[in-house]
Amino acid sequence: MRIFVTGGTGVIGRRLLPALVERGHSVAALARSPDGQDRLARLGAEPMRSTLFDENTLKPALAGCEVVINLATHMPPSSAGALLPGAWAENDRIRKTGSATIARAATDAGVRVFVQESFAPVYPDCGAAWIDETVPIAPARYNRTVADAERAALAFTERGGRGIVLRFGMFYGPDALQVSDLVRFIRKGWVPLPGRPEAYTSAISHDDAAEAVIAALGADPGIYNVVDDEPVRRREFYDLLAGALGVAPPKIPPAWLAPLMGSLGPLLGRSQRISNRKLRDATGWAPRYPSVREGWPATLHEMGEPAHA
Repeated sequence: MRIFVTGGTGVIGRRLLPALVERGHSVAALARSPDGQDRLARLGAEPMRSTLFDENTLKPALAGCEVVINLATHMPPSSAGALLPGAWAENDRIRKTGSATIARAATDAGVRVFVQESFAPVYPDCGAAWIDETVPIAPARYNRTVADAERAALAFTERGGRGIVLRFGMFYGPDALQVSDLVRFIRKGWVPLPGRPEAYTSAISHDDAAEAVIAALGADPGIYNVVDDEPVRRREFYDLLAGALGVAPPKIPPAWLAPLMGSLGPLLGRSQRISNRKLRDATGWAPRYPSVREGWPATLHEMGEPAHA
């Protein structure tokens, strides 16, 4: 198939592009700069100069494509930067305007499948109860445009295509800025985010996320959670990483401090035990790492960190 990817140089995209090429697909990817063009070409994709906000250049770029995978995001440059006013403005613009624009262009270009990246931690706090795709999302102020991005994919389906929304869990991997920050904090004996130790965290490794995107290409239209098999409680989430690092369990700041981080703190402090059953049943996908119990040691190994049994 001819597949067009946005966000091709991101943490998922740079895994996805070579994997698609290895499977025999013809892959084009959105490039916004000469440097981006070079990086995409090294990943095996054909760079296409365009922008998410210009249908006139998107339509010819999408000509002949059967699938569009929209992974475009704009993350703050640091974990601390994520708390600053306006840090998520460009990401909001991409989700609200960019996703709708490329979805319309995809329809006009005759694309059959449109895959939209989304964010599973927008679910409400459900304690220890399992969360599936029927639970209504409850975005916070900083990420309310998640709903706009999802609507773009659902509208694509309404226009006769096959729109697929992938709600990814908390990403982790060796090239994730937040993981590097977390490792530094835990070595100092602290966790950077306040929250209840008993709350559940649903995560997914970068590698498993990329494989889920490929698996979803054959799925029916709709919304799918992309998380590992075994969400763990926050206390265990951090203790497992500390154990793999060979350091003492870190202290978790109390939950009452979360509002000091704006809307981001309370949202990331929610308890979310999210199920991946729908995607597994629909596609046969299964994560390589069932939980962070296996994922943390593998991640530290790739980071060059000395891991401990």
